[in-house]
Amino acid sequence: MTSLVLTLVARREATTLTPATIALARDAIGATGETVTLSAGEAVDIPAAPTARDALPALRTALGAQAVDAILTPTQNRRKTLLVSDMDSTIVANETLDDIGAHAGLGEQIAAITTRSMNGELDFAASLRERVALLRGLPTSLLEKAWRDVTLNPGAVELVRTMRAHGARTALVSGGFTFFTARVAALCGFDENHANTLLTDTAGTTLTGQAGQPILGPDTKLHLLETLAHTHACPPAATLAIGDGANDLPMLRKAGLGLAFHAKPVVKRDIAAQINHTSLRTALFAQGYPASAFVSD
Repeated sequence: MTSLVLTLVARREATTLTPATIALARDAIGATGETVTLSAGEAVDIPAAPTARDALPALRTALGAQAVDAILTPTQNRRKTLLVSDMDSTIVANETLDDIGAHAGLGEQIAAITTRSMNGELDFAASLRERVALLRGLPTSLLEKAWRDVTLNPGAVELVRTMRAHGARTALVSGGFTFFTARVAALCGFDENHANTLLTDTAGTTLTGQAGQPILGPDTKLHLLETLAHTHACPPAATLAIGDGANDLPMLRKAGLGLAFHAKPVVKRDIAAQINHTSLRTALFAQGYPASAFVSD
């Protein structure tokens, strides 16, 4: 049977991993070996029996309100050689289309459609076309204004640069727009980025209210994961996908490790490996990286 490891990670701004919390986790999963410290007070690995999968929901309940994430992974192919990550609300804190809408005075209207789309209540392509249509006739300068609002989520740079330093291929993929993904990819150090395009008039000064075709949606994200794994001879078990919304579900299900990052309820119901309290650093701890191996520049 497959050997497993439980990774506990605490949000250090709120709490710390105490011996009592570690002991609770060890008892809950039937620990089979010694606890390994990945970052003092922040992250540990606990070898676990295969039956630990059944115990994980009860452990999360037992952890209660503590700002601690618990992620169970196989020990084989633990360090991934391909990362495919969503951008909005994952690598960055923003929903960039919502931010464009806010600067256009359409914030609530566009954000409401985004929320329904990310919750899986609307077809992604149709919802994107509906939102983009609202921008027709508006100046492209809104994109620069929205860009000034973009904030990287904590741990984003460490995640990408650490994995690249250890030989992984990294790709940023978004149902948003290349205007943002190209810049975010450069900031974090992604090898490549993929997204939709916003069409403009011939002068490049006004938005037409249309996106370039075909629309990059959930099936495209899955196809990218599969294509990159094949191109770079990466076994399926050695792939990592990270996302938060319904349009990320196909790639999260397919990846060797699919991580739901502060995800929408529809995603949490489907994906067992979840980062609910902590930062993107947890995606490295879940691969067994100690904090001393992290690369941030």
